[in-house]
Order: sequence, then C-alpha cells, then structure tokens
Amino acid sequence: MRLKPGALLRFYSLCGILVQVAATKNKGRGSQGQFPLTQNVTVVEGGTANLTCRVDQNDNTSLQWSNPAQQTLYFDDKKALRDNRIELVRASWHELSISVSDVSLSDEGQYTCSLFTMPVKTSKAFLTVLGVPEKPQITGFTSPVMEGERMQLTCKTSGSKPAADIRWFKNDKEVKDTPLVKIISSNSWPEEGQSIVLTCESKGKPMPEPVLWTKDGGELPDPERMVVNGRVLSISFLNKTDNGTYRCEAKNPIGRNSTEYVLIVHDVFNTLLPTTVIPSLTTATVPTTVALTTSTTTSAAAISTRDPNGFAGQTGPDHALIGGIVAVVVFVTLCSIILLGRYLARHKGTYLTNEAKGAEDAPDADTAIINAEGSQVNAEEKKEYFI
Repeated sequence: MRLKPGALLRFYSLCGILVQVAATKNKGRGSQGQFPLTQNVTVVEGGTANLTCRVDQNDNTSLQWSNPAQQTLYFDDKKALRDNRIELVRASWHELSISVSDVSLSDEGQYTCSLFTMPVKTSKAFLTVLGVPEKPQITGFTSPVMEGERMQLTCKTSGSKPAADIRWFKNDKEVKDTPLVKIISSNSWPEEGQSIVLTCESKGKPMPEPVLWTKDGGELPDPERMVVNGRVLSISFLNKTDNGTYRCEAKNPIGRNSTEYVLIVHDVFNTLLPTTVIPSLTTATVPTTVALTTSTTTSAAAISTRDPNGFAGQTGPDHALIGGIVAVVVFVTLCSIILLGRYLARHKGTYLTNEAKGAEDAPDADTAIINAEGSQVNAEEKKEYFI
C-alpha cells in the first residue's frame, strides 16, 4: 500500500507529539524525585556518627555535605576538609554517606546536604552529642565525726549533657526525704491597696509535686484577686478581709510538709501617739530675797509610728514649750510688781519741809509766807532725806 505524501506528513507529526508528551512526563517525575532526604542523628561523646543523604531520582546531579560552620566536608566522592575523623562511607548518584568518629561536644550542630539542581535543594540533619558525666566526687567528709555533730556532704560531677541526675545512696539503698517548705513574701509591710506575692519554696527527694495554697484552713476566698501560678500566690488590691493565715503544702511519695504565713494588712497611714508632757522645776530669786518656785512644762518629742506619706526630718514647732516659757515670764513679772508695791506701802508717811515751819498759827497764806521767810533767815540749816 502506498501512502500519500500528505498522510505521511500527518503521521510523523503525530509521532513527534507523542514522543514530546512522554518526555515531558518523565521529566516531571524526575524533577519531583530530585530532593535530598536526611535524618537527625544522636550519638554519645566519643562515638561515631553516620550522616546519610539520599535522592530517589537523580539525573547525574552532584551531592554535598557541609558542617554547621558551612564548611564543605565531601563533594560527591571528593574530600574537601582535612579532618582524619571524617570518612566516606558511600558515594553514588542516589546516596552520599559519611562518618564522623570520636565525636566531641563541639561537633554538635546542624549539618546540610545539598543537591546542585537549579535551584539548589538542601536538607538539614541535626547532630546531637550526649555528654557522659565524669566520676562523681564527694567533698565535705571529715573523719572521725562526733555523735550529734552536723556534717554536710557535697556531690559534684562534670561533663554531663544534659545535666546529670544526682542521687544519694546509703548501703546501696537510695536516700529519700520529705519536702522542706518555706514561704517568701515580696512585701514586708503590706498596706491597703497594695499587692503582695507569696512564693512557696520546696525541696525534697523526690522533688515535691505542685504545692497547694489554702487560707485559714479552707480554699482561697477570692480567686479573682488571689491568683495561684505554680508555687506563687499573688494577691492584688489588699484590704482588711485578706488578713489571715495562709498555708503552703507540698508532698512527694515519701511524705508531705507545710508552712504558714500570717498576713496583716496595715492602714495606709498611722495616727501619731499623744504628746507626753514632762514637768520640770525652776527657781527664780528677786532682790527682796523671796524665793519663788514656779512650774514650767517642756514637751517631750512626740512618739510617732511609721507614716508612709511623711518626709524624713520634717518637724513642726513645739507650741507647748513656747506657751510654758511665756507663762513663766508673765508670772515672774507679776510677782515682782506685787512685791515692789508691798515694799513701798510699808515706808509711806507724812514729811514737813523747813518752808512750812511757822505757818501753823498764821491767819492767812500771806502771813504764813512772811513768817516762813523770816524764820528761814534765823533757822538752823537742816538736811532732808527721802527714803
């Protein structure tokens, strides 16, 4: 059978389309399979870690391993970093495996496997190194120990990762104890309107479970203001109803223990105590040698309680002391005036001068003056004294 040229051309075109579709499907499957796969590795310090990177479908694309510092360890089967501990395990188009021997804590970190497609595809593997604790050392032991004395032993070890769990044994039997509990307050002088935080610290072997808070033997009365967060009790906007005994209780399989805290909410400010008056005696002397005993008062310093709103060193005038001093001055002045008046009253009398002599028998004032002048001429001179 002989085909026509037009039919033959259509046949070749159809075959080309089918071949192109098949190639596209295969390329899609290859692209989906070209992705590196890794796994995290955990190894004990001093051991050997194996890092493996696999690719399900690879069209001759290179693989590479690099360390946490982004230094290339192996590129396909070619070693890039000079480290005798790193060795090639297997290298192919579908797998690149390496090993790191004598692993140390510094080798821990994130390792990267790269597939050099367009764009480059990567996968991460985290290497975890566990540290073995060194032989524990016990210190604080003194020999011999007297009965009744206290001895403290300390057990130390290093190199552990994660942190070592230290346990005590006596005659191959583990030593355990009941919890020790104490409450620490954030406010030593709580006042109305303030807040307070009570922390319950507990220790024991085994470690105590979450603690239990109570007030006056019952549940906390106001959960909105009294918030418990683990071992911490927070009370906001304190008032007088919060006064009481708060108990913190902790327990472990060995036993339980508790401690109490008495909360007293104080007023915002305190009133000053009454002023104490202490009398003292003084003696005043006047010129007439009369001794007078008067009483004055001095005010002792006022004893005050704590005033949170007051300023240190701020004091007012002592009015009682000033009033006492004024009273003493007035009293002494009045006594002096009275004594002076009595003294003058005792020396009061009638005194005649020389000019009045000879005027007793005169009928009128002119005659008296004439008689007085005449008698003055012959009169003996006398001195007058006024006492």
